[in-house]
Amino acid sequence: MAKKMRIGWFSFSCSEDSSILFAELMNDHFFEWTEKIEFAHCRMLRSKNDLSNLDVAFVEGAIASEEDERKLKEIRQNARYLVAIGACAVTGMPSAQRNFFDEKTMAEIRPIMQKFGHRDKVAALKELVQVDDEVPGCPMDETVFFQVLDKYLKQFGVQ
Repeated sequence: MAKKMRIGWFSFSCSEDSSILFAELMNDHFFEWTEKIEFAHCRMLRSKNDLSNLDVAFVEGAIASEEDERKLKEIRQNARYLVAIGACAVTGMPSAQRNFFDEKTMAEIRPIMQKFGHRDKVAALKELVQVDDEVPGCPMDETVFFQVLDKYLKQFGVQ
């Protein structure tokens, strides 16, 4: 059996436009990718997912809650490489808009933030964990995504 790269695709606080684009790219590349990629954790494809021993974790979205931060750190521990996907993952914005709210607005939303375990500040991935590559854009830049994907396929010796 041919060697495959084991990946995970994850989404946090964002519009999930990069996940939608990824699903659209699968329309054209699914059969090619399934020969090269093991989709170990990809909720849009599988109901049973496995987070262990990932070669590459593709992570979309900013981190807005304590639970999301915990999950991100677990993903990082289980992946050899982590790629930030899309503007929210790379820069935190636009998901991090509340980081710039005035004190009056923050006082109004603070009870909701506390109720749902939200962090004081929304964070880009690199503020919390090591990020090995970034794919900017909202949605992600398709050309950069293919370059990063190709880089890791070659790195893992997947033909």
